Amino acid sequence: MSTIKFFEQVNRNFDKAAAFTKYPKGLLDQIKICNSVYHITFPLKKDDGSIETIHAWRAEHSHHKLPVKGGIRYSPNANEDEVMALAALMTYKCAIVDVPFGGGKGAIRIEKRNYSEAELERLTRRYTYELVKKNFIGPGVDVPAPDYGTGPREMAWIADTFNAITPAELNSSACVTGKPITQGGVRGRTEATGRGVYFGIREACNDVEEMRKLGLTPGIDGKTAIVQGLGNVGYYAAKFLQAGGATLVGLIEYEGAIYNPKGLDLDKVVQHRKETKSILNFPGATSMAKNAEALELECDILVPAALENQITAENVSRIRAKIVAEGANGPVTADANEFLLQRGALIIPDMYLNAGGVTVSYFEWLKNLSHVRFGRMGKRFEESMNKRMLQAVEELTGKKFPQNIFDQIAHGADEEDLVNSGLEETMISAYNQMNEIRKQHGGKVDLRTAAFINAIDKVARSYMELGIFP
Repeated sequence: MSTIKFFEQVNRNFDKAAAFTKYPKGLLDQIKICNSVYHITFPLKKDDGSIETIHAWRAEHSHHKLPVKGGIRYSPNANEDEVMALAALMTYKCAIVDVPFGGGKGAIRIEKRNYSEAELERLTRRYTYELVKKNFIGPGVDVPAPDYGTGPREMAWIADTFNAITPAELNSSACVTGKPITQGGVRGRTEATGRGVYFGIREACNDVEEMRKLGLTPGIDGKTAIVQGLGNVGYYAAKFLQAGGATLVGLIEYEGAIYNPKGLDLDKVVQHRKETKSILNFPGATSMAKNAEALELECDILVPAALENQITAENVSRIRAKIVAEGANGPVTADANEFLLQRGALIIPDMYLNAGGVTVSYFEWLKNLSHVRFGRMGKRFEESMNKRMLQAVEELTGKKFPQNIFDQIAHGADEEDLVNSGLEETMISAYNQMNEIRKQHGGKVDLRTAAFINAIDKVARSYMELGIFP
């Protein structure tokens, strides 16, 4: 387990940004503090009949807006400090992308691979029961989501358990997001965080002045990228970066890393891993048994999309990437962050960059509360109006559109189109807000500090509007 206190790292970044604001200390202390932490222990009867004591947590960092929002992770290294830190980041993340939630986070301390599906279901349902018992879950109170080690299956178990315990709750499906589509999930949620990472990197790379400082040309096309982590976030970030024109030169997983300066085919690597249980020994690539060393390889864009504290004071002097895009939560420690900034690197902060997941979770929550699928009311009408306009153009010009172009233009927006459009707008708008704050401070603050200033300002105003502070 890392000796670096994660919550302390978050608060160091908070304090750095708070120095650029004029809010009273009492208000800043209230924003920083974690409002509630629930440590749960319960017995799990395993398939062999033995009993194991399970440790789990749920933290609610800020109640300035309700419900609070944040994922549940299954990790052998889960602890209270980590959960509090991640809950705090969720508060600031939601504020940055204008999602009206406070921050929360949950964790169960297990090595998921050591448990059967039946055991995982039992402990997930028991965890949900414990949350219900103390009012730490509900559509208007606290809305979990997937995180490291969890996915749609676990969210379906949580929703089903909550619904069974609270049968009179009309909006019970909104108690958790990241559910399967058939259980009230939203299309586009699976790819959302990775897609958001791509949108954020794209915005940074389109910043002409920023690219000039780095000695790079604007745009993603032609830039080299290394991605750490082939989970949900890393895989889709790599996929969209590759589709956007970047050359994927390195991939890092827990079993090791592979590198090819000419580029790697992501889908072929994934297929190789399915067949061999490892990314190592991929044809044409150099294999590296020590995965951390691959973070130090030369590239334009490094995307740490695995776990926190990956770039620290110990290895930061060997990091050669010009852009560090934080796909994971807290992959760069505060000391390493300062070193990279002094070296002239661009750091795209986690609390902005990986906000795609919570943004689309917000859309799912709204869908569950409205009890209607996005696009259902307007898709056909929009399509009909588009066809009429195209047909009018054909009549006026005497020429016909090719059928594939006609169909493409006439297409009415369905749920996934609307979700992806809303995500793209959110990431563009949030990046522009951070950039505007940097300009207001004469370029003296980096993107992370600008993101924290933005979050502090929005949360502080919420508290003042509640009348808690003058």
